[in-house]
Amino acid sequence: MTEKNRRSLGRPRSSEQTKPTKEVILHSALELFLSNGFQNVSLDDVAKKCNVTKATIYYYYDSKATLFTDAMVQLMSRIRGYMLEILQGSEPLRQRLYRVTEAHLRATLDIDLDSFLREAKTSLTRKQLEDMHKAESKMFDALKTAFSDSIKTKEIPEINIDFAVQSYTSLLKVGNYRNPDQSGLFPTIEEAAKQIMEFYWNGLFPNKTQKQ
Repeated sequence: MTEKNRRSLGRPRSSEQTKPTKEVILHSALELFLSNGFQNVSLDDVAKKCNVTKATIYYYYDSKATLFTDAMVQLMSRIRGYMLEILQGSEPLRQRLYRVTEAHLRATLDIDLDSFLREAKTSLTRKQLEDMHKAESKMFDALKTAFSDSIKTKEIPEINIDFAVQSYTSLLKVGNYRNPDQSGLFPTIEEAAKQIMEFYWNGLFPNKTQKQ
């Protein structure tokens, strides 16, 4: 039996890889999905961008929906990573939230994640939707921990943490809102982050006037 026959259909030779093939596929697919939307991307498009065969894509992913789900979970995992890095710092909570706000707005400047996920929703299975919701919940858990720790140290007063987190993430989505002419609500990301945090913090903690 030849080496070609021994290998599973579509499986790339390990010697040909400078980067794990699955990682290359995920990265390329994510770029395509974010740029063009779920419906406008085919597995042929992904294979072409990765410079691999469609059979190679199918070796790792049995459908476009599966690939999309994995790409979204990985994206949210990366977002959670940078949030954790910032939130685990020693600065006061308000400064840390400001930094998260600015970083998040910068990372999602050209991405309307809500519209993006709505477009794909009808093509995904319940299990795939659950996987993405779990990944999203893990992102929120980092914020919940930061609020909980700040309450324990008396940095902020007792508050409904779920409400605080949901309110904050809702404002994050507003930060990258685009008018019909594609202009933003604020001239710069820094200004958007500043206005979001002033509105959020002063509404949640009106007696704490500390500036970022």
